[in-house]
Amino acid sequence: MPHSLPLHIDNQDAENSPGVKLKAGRAERHGEIPLPYYTRVLSKDEEFPAFDELAQWVRSEYPDFKLTIEDGEEEEWETLLLSGNDDVEVALLERLPVLDPEELGEFVEELEECKPESGVVWLKDYLAEVKTIYAFQHLQGADTEDGGNVLHALRAKLWERGDSILQADNEGFTNEEGFHIVWQFSDSVSGPWNMGVLQDGVWLHFKMDLGDPDHRAAFLDGEMPADLSTIRVTGPQR
Repeated sequence: MPHSLPLHIDNQDAENSPGVKLKAGRAERHGEIPLPYYTRVLSKDEEFPAFDELAQWVRSEYPDFKLTIEDGEEEEWETLLLSGNDDVEVALLERLPVLDPEELGEFVEELEECKPESGVVWLKDYLAEVKTIYAFQHLQGADTEDGGNVLHALRAKLWERGDSILQADNEGFTNEEGFHIVWQFSDSVSGPWNMGVLQDGVWLHFKMDLGDPDHRAAFLDGEMPADLSTIRVTGPQR
């Protein structure tokens, strides 16, 4: 599985959230951050890892950091706080069960104007099967190198459980391989990025320059830029 994308992007209107409370969070409640950053893992699995498993993993792999329960119980945790031993808060992790696919209606609506069409169609079908969302609200400590690393690793651990995709506000979604499949960036974005297009049921994965107009045009048309080579081919997909 490739290195997951460095998803970290500004949030959109926090007032227009669906039933699973995609964009609510403690920083918003406390007035600390008007527009919090969110990244998410969207999983088809309704089962979730135990708090002890995640907390022990953080302590073992990143001994300068810890997980604590903010809401819920150990057996049925709802919100966890990732912080440093110095109590600098890195992220809030909310576990959001999806009881009805319509709870993801906000995501689906935002896809209506997105391209490429092949990625949008695949993504809409995928979202209909999502059972759990793990929403990371990035806090002050996420902007440090060590804090960003542990947040990224914890998100990857949840994603690598399988049957999951990644999402970040104002960036978009990946497929299960961790490659970006729809364009929700600003027009001014630039730099290398792992991308994927679906052609004849097969994912073509490549790294393109988001600021290159030819690369961008090809991706929006559902094509791999002519001057690039595939990193990985995965298929067939339904």
